[in-house]
Amino acid sequence: MTERIQQFLHNRRLQGLDQGPCLVVDLEVVRDNFNAFATALPDTRVFYAVKANPAPEVLELLARLGSCFDTASLVEIQQALAAGASPDRISFGNTIKKERDIARAYELGIRLYAVDCEAEVEKIARVAPGSRVFCRILCDGEGAEWPLSRKFGCAPEMAPRVLELAHRLGLVAHGISFHVGSQQRNPRMWDGALKSASGIFTEMAERGIHLSMVNLGGGFPTKYLKDVPAVKAYGQSIFRSLRKHFGNRIPETIIEPGRGMVGNAGVIEAEVVLISKKSDQDTLKWVFLDIGKFNGLAETMDEMIRYPIRTAFDGDETEKCVIAGPTCDSVDVLYEKEPYALPISLEIGSKVLIEGTGAYTTTYSAVGFNGFPPLQSYVI
Repeated sequence: MTERIQQFLHNRRLQGLDQGPCLVVDLEVVRDNFNAFATALPDTRVFYAVKANPAPEVLELLARLGSCFDTASLVEIQQALAAGASPDRISFGNTIKKERDIARAYELGIRLYAVDCEAEVEKIARVAPGSRVFCRILCDGEGAEWPLSRKFGCAPEMAPRVLELAHRLGLVAHGISFHVGSQQRNPRMWDGALKSASGIFTEMAERGIHLSMVNLGGGFPTKYLKDVPAVKAYGQSIFRSLRKHFGNRIPETIIEPGRGMVGNAGVIEAEVVLISKKSDQDTLKWVFLDIGKFNGLAETMDEMIRYPIRTAFDGDETEKCVIAGPTCDSVDVLYEKEPYALPISLEIGSKVLIEGTGAYTTTYSAVGFNGFPPLQSYVI
């Protein structure tokens, strides 16, 4: 929470505009985060993960600062271009792409694509000749609060075959990528993946194909309820691993921060709609907010992301509560397995501030489930 956000919300209430939940993102925090990444990993290019928060103001700021962009769709490519990024600063980083979307991206000038199987290589070779491709490998997401599944990436031993096919079909076998899991709180988790990448570089060189890039992925965290290491600690740990596994022949590297770039720049203001109990014997209160899983807080699924929640009653005695959203869907419960401590003095109509919500909130908000409008977003 910054003073700028506090003042914005105060003015919004004075004007009577606080009729529903809203996200406020402070661009000064985004700027500071970008500079922190650039300082911590000075020889690494930043490819901001557009999916985290594609607000035009965020993209335009990052484009001016010199950021590149990791995109997952044609729409995100167009958003990055509209923000001022040139095509050579954009990666089509989704490994699951329609061939016609690849063709359109190629027409727009995109020449860097992610793959994780032969079929995807063949699509790119047909409609984006001469492009650079990097192969994503599976990676252990241990230690991540939002671990990734096996949906993306192939086994490391399969990657040389995928990249050799790319080479044979006239593409540039450019490198390897991986992702150590979102909200990764352990800076050392990049080491194992870099060891695998180094082995693939060696095997490809033995086949006469020289890779030149390692995409270190995302995973850089933002602070929620638990402290996280500073970006500097990640930069130091990653550089040590690069030297350990690649020696003096360190490849080009890129990173794809999303949550770490914008997460702590945003705060959601919401309202308590109802406080109740389910029986006279129930020891837990239920606190219902006007925002839930379908209005932007999808990452509370399985209670993996636990957001800091601030109120005007902080400092008062607290009690454990179940927190739920407003919709008529029984899965719209945010915290029940591990109830959340909230002030006993909290009242219906009270405002609450949900911090660390600059990433993966507006883009997860439903268009109109139960008639609730999408999460309002303001960038200051």
